[in-house]
Amino acid sequence: TVTQMLRSHGVVNKFVEFFGPGLASMAVADRATIANMAPEYGATVGYFPVDERTLEYLWLTGRDERHIEMVKQYCVEQGLWRDEGYPIRYSAVLELDLEDVEPSLAGPRRPQDRIALSEMKEQWLRDLVTTFDRPMHNGNRSVERWAAEGGAPQPATALAEPHVGQGVAVKERDYKLYDGDVVIAAITSCTNTSNPSVMVAAGLVARKAHERGLTRKPWVKTSLAPGSKVVTEYLTKSGLMSDLEALGFYVVGYGCTTCIGNSGPLPEEIADAVREGDLVVASVLSGNRNFEGRINPLVRANYLASPPLVVAYAIAGTVEIDLLNEPIGKDARGDDVYLKDIWPSLEEVQEVMLANVTREDFIQQYAHVFEGAEQWQKIEAATGKLYQWKEESTYIQDPPFFQGMPPDVQPIQPILGARCLVKVGDSVTTDHISPAGAISPDSPAGKYLIENGVKPKDFNSYGSRRGNDRVMTRGTFANVRVRNQLAPDTEGGWTTDFTDGQVKSIYEASLSYKDRGIPLVVLAGKDYGMGSSRDWAAKGTFLLGIRAVIAESFERIHRSNLVGMGVLPLTFGDGESAESLGLTGHETFDVFVDDSIQPRQQIEVVAKAEQGNAKRFRCIARLDTDVEVEYYRNGGILHTVLRKMA
Repeated sequence: TVTQMLRSHGVVNKFVEFFGPGLASMAVADRATIANMAPEYGATVGYFPVDERTLEYLWLTGRDERHIEMVKQYCVEQGLWRDEGYPIRYSAVLELDLEDVEPSLAGPRRPQDRIALSEMKEQWLRDLVTTFDRPMHNGNRSVERWAAEGGAPQPATALAEPHVGQGVAVKERDYKLYDGDVVIAAITSCTNTSNPSVMVAAGLVARKAHERGLTRKPWVKTSLAPGSKVVTEYLTKSGLMSDLEALGFYVVGYGCTTCIGNSGPLPEEIADAVREGDLVVASVLSGNRNFEGRINPLVRANYLASPPLVVAYAIAGTVEIDLLNEPIGKDARGDDVYLKDIWPSLEEVQEVMLANVTREDFIQQYAHVFEGAEQWQKIEAATGKLYQWKEESTYIQDPPFFQGMPPDVQPIQPILGARCLVKVGDSVTTDHISPAGAISPDSPAGKYLIENGVKPKDFNSYGSRRGNDRVMTRGTFANVRVRNQLAPDTEGGWTTDFTDGQVKSIYEASLSYKDRGIPLVVLAGKDYGMGSSRDWAAKGTFLLGIRAVIAESFERIHRSNLVGMGVLPLTFGDGESAESLGLTGHETFDVFVDDSIQPRQQIEVVAKAEQGNAKRFRCIARLDTDVEVEYYRNGGILHTVLRKMA
């Protein structure tokens, strides 16, 4: 709800402070969930002032009482203490009544696309048509529904036929798979798996479901990645861990898992059925990001939900269900069970928390947290001040960022004769640019690993191999959902190589341009680079030979990272875009930037069409400060630092 509201208002490059009487009842864990979503709503930071709830959290998590008192005194003296009576002037104020917040999900492709739980089924059927191109339902369910309820008929809304077709039989299993079936249900992410209230609620849903004889559907891959071992401790003490495990939610580790694409492959028989039927299957996860291709390459619809709702959808096995009005399953006696029958009350959640979430657990679990497990301590590591690079390593390689770097800063030169490598629309995420999940054997990165003796079962993920530029550069723009307008009717990392007119992988095309000394550009729409900070989205861009990105607008972090890698971010003039200027991406581009560049200066760009006619337009150089100009002049932040150290 908060993410949707702030995205709608527009808070890119803004500091968002949360205030109001509702904070008095909001625990720090809930505040942390909202603040941690700052990249999703686009802000520079989401800030909650310090108050008594903060001090309660510090005490609960084992902080020394003298330290807690010092925190209070400091915040009071510095004006950082929450005081509703203190007058603060904001540039804009948005209001949210906490009583209006209702259970919701977000998806199927972006965190800001909130869907009320009460509307989830109908929205899913609508998205099947509008987002996933499934056949439209013959009748009009929206009109029929409103008319039956006595309301005025609404404009026609395209809805898919529920359970289109006969489904796909899963090999060696006695069930079929349909569009909308949930194949991944994961309690995961840094955002809320350290929040006792929602984790306990998930455990209580599992307990009540288990008591009624319910379990997950057999096609659902379930996992539990707690925020810390403290979570495991209080779930175990309360007996809720065994209930979660009864529904398939076993602890898989402590760290980034499904939310970043590290859930591993789907079971082979499920994956085969999805491919055979070209099914639009779903994941439901308690993470904070669900961008295209991020969770799993075969899962096209991904929904963010609270941990207890993740458990509920694992039981239902489909997103094509109205959980508020339709039964989630049948118990051992054959009676219908509804979500309301297994949903815990606030009092039940608080009772478990009071009895099992203790200060002593935090002190005990964090007393030796930096020592590592026995296996970690047994790892032999090299010593010395210099790292010994190993040419045969497929995990860590000496990056080429400083190859040929002169000791002195060189004058900024215009970018001349550039070709467009990638042309994309709006809301391209850093996951599109640099995926972190599974590596396909057929991708440039997969082929590189195979050539170096790595079997596909040992590929691991892009995220785990980010120390190897040879993998990550090949993986740039390799997301299976990238739709490059320079390679129509394709999906994935493809482009047209204008040196020979052939459609090939973006990485292969970049090598052709590099061999000929041709610089590259990207053309993009609004909100380019939204989502995770993902430093390799900028590093990979640079290593492909891209020297400028021209977009309608940028997300803050990615724009900053591009500057940090010496790539020039440019925005079209107000009201202009690649489409309004008639740019196809087939042109040759000259970007007239030079050593006199100033922050946010207008730069002339000339696009020369294949027929010879030229289009001139002006862009704003998104070097927003003098410091960023210095970074760009040096070739990036790393070059700047090295030269200052020399």
